[in-house]
Amino acid sequence: MFNIVLHQPEIPPNTGNIIRLCANTGMQLHLVKPLGFPLQDKQLLRAGLDYHEFARMIVHENWMDCHKSLQSHRIFAITTKGKQRYDKVQYRAGDAFLFGAESCGLPSHILETFQDAGRIRIPMIKTSRSLNLSNAVAIIAYEAWRQIGFSSGE
Repeated sequence: MFNIVLHQPEIPPNTGNIIRLCANTGMQLHLVKPLGFPLQDKQLLRAGLDYHEFARMIVHENWMDCHKSLQSHRIFAITTKGKQRYDKVQYRAGDAFLFGAESCGLPSHILETFQDAGRIRIPMIKTSRSLNLSNAVAIIAYEAWRQIGFSSGE
């Protein structure tokens, strides 16, 4: 299946929604510290409902540790600065999708390590700044899963 990576997420309900999404799609969730909330946060738990026990989640101390754990996978940085649209990429099972923090996106020192083909974006109207994190994750996750025929799902 796929890997969803949240780099230093800040808003508990977004992460809770993503935990629920990962539980329902079989995707592995990676959280990269520092987190903007404790994992026992009430809003996080409420947004994830009772899906936490069904989600596969790994918490990494930093981006280097996470990157090392995913070294055998293709990693795509999801960014408003990407030149390639998300729907123009051919995804493979095991791919990883890296999302930045809600307030600032991915740090430039991480984003610069990705070539143009590895930086993908979700189209928006020109006057928009960004989408909600959990919505963006859902868009990418379901497109990737659709491309592999919703294997292990339905």
